[in-house]
Amino acid sequence: MKLYGIPNCSTVKKARAWLAGHALEVAFHDFKKQGVDAAWLHKVAAQTGWQALLNTRGTTWRKLPDAEKAAVADEASAIAFMISQPSVIKRPVLERDGRYHLGFAEDHYQAIFGA
Repeated sequence: MKLYGIPNCSTVKKARAWLAGHALEVAFHDFKKQGVDAAWLHKVAAQTGWQALLNTRGTTWRKLPDAEKAAVADEASAIAFMISQPSVIKRPVLERDGRYHLGFAEDHYQAIFGA
């Protein structure tokens, strides 16, 4: 099991706290320090859809010029953009048993873990 994200992200902090509070050990992959690669993004996008993986609600996306936003029009352009700007990846991404789960909501994690 692995959690992907950025450590100072408030949603990632909530997910990590929830997992720790339920005595669930999880490896953490820091997008800023360890990067992100196209193969992994393609695997996640295959399950979740690239539109869900691209966080268009976050500050990083909202601050982008309209021309940059418009250039992200399909999976290939979205993945290239997420590699160059990991902050636009929906966080956290939980990988468990070959499945990817985006974001954090306590009821969703309870359903995943039967907690």
